[in-house]
Amino acid sequence: MNDILQLLVYGLVLGSVLSMGAIGVSMIFGILRFAHFAHGDFMTLGAYMGLAFIGVAGLSPWWALPAAMIGMALVAVAIDQLVYRRIRRTQPVILLISSFGMALILRSLIQLIWGSDNQTYASGIQFPWRLDWLGGLRLKPDHAWIVLISLGLIVTVHLFLSRTRLGKAMRAMSDNMDLALVTGIPAERVIMMTWIIGGALAGAAGVFLGIDTRLHPVMGWTALLPIFAATILGGIGRPYGAIVGGMVIGISMEMSTLFMPAAYKPAVAFAILVAMLIIRPQGIFKGTL
Repeated sequence: MNDILQLLVYGLVLGSVLSMGAIGVSMIFGILRFAHFAHGDFMTLGAYMGLAFIGVAGLSPWWALPAAMIGMALVAVAIDQLVYRRIRRTQPVILLISSFGMALILRSLIQLIWGSDNQTYASGIQFPWRLDWLGGLRLKPDHAWIVLISLGLIVTVHLFLSRTRLGKAMRAMSDNMDLALVTGIPAERVIMMTWIIGGALAGAAGVFLGIDTRLHPVMGWTALLPIFAATILGGIGRPYGAIVGGMVIGISMEMSTLFMPAAYKPAVAFAILVAMLIIRPQGIFKGTL
């Protein structure tokens, strides 16, 4: 039982990271109708931007989080304006291929600037809390902060989508693009806000992944399959479904280590992805934003 609880904690941490990435992928698909294959490398670039900021400023590793979120929001908008905006009205497959090319460009830039070696936000050993009232469960402070901050970001996105005019406009565009444009919804503002939110959450996911493990140029690319599995599981275009999907995928991947080697964890995400595409391709939560 103690092993199961420990793996559940690890699953919640991984699920928090995947949910941050899956929300962005889901929102971009819901508004722009294409799968953004560069989102994993958005995470990687955000993690390295945070590393550069705390290295220059000499601050705590957690200062990487706001630096990465702000930096990636700006980068996401810049990439959309310089690249995606010019081909936005073409076939979705053109955008998809372009996003794959953008992923290769970002990964190469990261390797040129920061190198290909593993890096960390902070050196040393972090001693976990021992929760005797939970059977001696061990909880690292970083893990607790990752889950709590992710929860706070999820609540913030929910309030934005449900309480603000721009958030409601995003939901309307996701539901029916043509009708939303006819009613006077500012499409460019909505698209820009979509990239701001998606980029900021990708930066946060990259920092969380870097804090939990290490930074390396392919860290986001390796997380892309579980992120897409979470997006499809929750329903493409459904941010709330992406949250649930991220948690389910994260917990499933960690729980699978009870029966198989940890190296096969990505296969669990792939198996869930294939099963959902066969059984229920519209996802658990059918619909829009």
